[in-house]
Amino acid sequence: MWEGIITGLATALDPGNLAWVAFGCLAGTFIGMMPGLGPITAIALMIPVSYSMEPAAGLIMMAGVYYGAVFGGSTSSILINAPGVASTVATSFDGYPMARRGEAGRALALAAFASFGGGTFGALALMLFATSLASLAMQFQSPEYTLVLVFALSSIAAFAERGKVLASLISALAGLMLGTVGTDPSAGIQRFTFGRADLADGIGFVLLAMATFALAEAFHMLVRGDSEPVPDRVGKRVRLHAGDARAIAPTVGRSSVLGFLVGVLPGAGATLASFFAYDLQKRFRRGDEADAARGVAAPESANNAACTGSFVPLLTLGIPGSGTTAVLLGVMLSYGIQPGPRLLETEPAVFWGVIVSMYLGNLVLLALNLPLIPWLSRIIHLKRRVLIPFVVAFSLLGVYLTSLNPFDVFLMLGFAIAACALRLNGFPMAPLLLGFILSPMLEENLRRTLLLSDGTLGVFVGAPLTIALLAACFLVWAVPATRLLSALRSRNAPH
Repeated sequence: MWEGIITGLATALDPGNLAWVAFGCLAGTFIGMMPGLGPITAIALMIPVSYSMEPAAGLIMMAGVYYGAVFGGSTSSILINAPGVASTVATSFDGYPMARRGEAGRALALAAFASFGGGTFGALALMLFATSLASLAMQFQSPEYTLVLVFALSSIAAFAERGKVLASLISALAGLMLGTVGTDPSAGIQRFTFGRADLADGIGFVLLAMATFALAEAFHMLVRGDSEPVPDRVGKRVRLHAGDARAIAPTVGRSSVLGFLVGVLPGAGATLASFFAYDLQKRFRRGDEADAARGVAAPESANNAACTGSFVPLLTLGIPGSGTTAVLLGVMLSYGIQPGPRLLETEPAVFWGVIVSMYLGNLVLLALNLPLIPWLSRIIHLKRRVLIPFVVAFSLLGVYLTSLNPFDVFLMLGFAIAACALRLNGFPMAPLLLGFILSPMLEENLRRTLLLSDGTLGVFVGAPLTIALLAACFLVWAVPATRLLSALRSRNAPH
């Protein structure tokens, strides 16, 4: 392993490769800031650039574009509540309120340092445990994935605010239903499209995310007459509050480990990792001022660690763990490189060069983005009469450029009006988006599980791993059940 790391350092520290790391991080960051242009789009745009490069340099640049785009997505989530990348939705839950309170610079700085922490842990873990973790990932089949996704949905009830368990579950159910719109992946027939060819491919994530967060927030400000955002106290310097580093350190550590392990699982990805990390962090809330900082740090460290973890199945098994790594797999094949167990023997410079470059890339990402934070944070301080048209135009343009279909624009407006009405009546939008994201994965894995087991549910108790996951699901449900019983007892107790 140490010989491999030395080989990787020699490859990654080559001046030309360092320049490509910096270029990839910078390009990925700016592309990721634009709603609708996530990591897949960023990598796709860079493919023509990579054709004329050496394999190691090209893959190092692509890796930089990948985690640069994930970090860039947090910027629009924090500043204008427009998470154009699924893995940064959870960042907006505490990041955007911080920005509205005049702490945009602090929130962006927290995201930058947490991303660096998660990415650094992921790179080190990838160096040390890549081959071991690949064998662990192979233990997860359809039944295990089904229970992991059920656990993710069950956590909605466990981590919902007091008095909003039912509203959260209803929102999640609505998201699951919206995720079934489109063409059935098995039967090939359209469902819930009402005869509209525009819905044959389903509802786009960018469309729903922009509608339920960015546009709905703009409409909510209009209806409720929200006050103007407080001027940013950061000024021209990036300054964390005293004690921020100490407060978020345990959160970054927990979330990085969780994010990396989730990222290793083929098909899970950074989105699931960020939601898991945010939900876990809610269990550790202390009710102090640093809770919001921890709420930003948790998903940011998790999604960056998951991005690095997703390279484990790609490099060691040749299995793309997400849509983004599927595009990276295509890039590798175009270079004539076959990822898999023999990659370490046949292309050690590529294997170790990409891994070592991830740590260097996170340093570059931090150095490039910290100077930009004071300038970016000024966006949130635009007057409402300027900010609302800006958010509306940004959202409409982002969705239209994604599909070039006017129908999507009108559909987004309809969803935004409905989301605004639901928010005014106390229904949270985060469970809806989580249900929508997980719906296709849950349907696919559940269907595959039932086909393999001839429709019997005994497959879920047929192995120690599935039994452990099933027990975790029941334990998660025990939290709201205990709350409910406690509330009933206190209500019925004699006064």
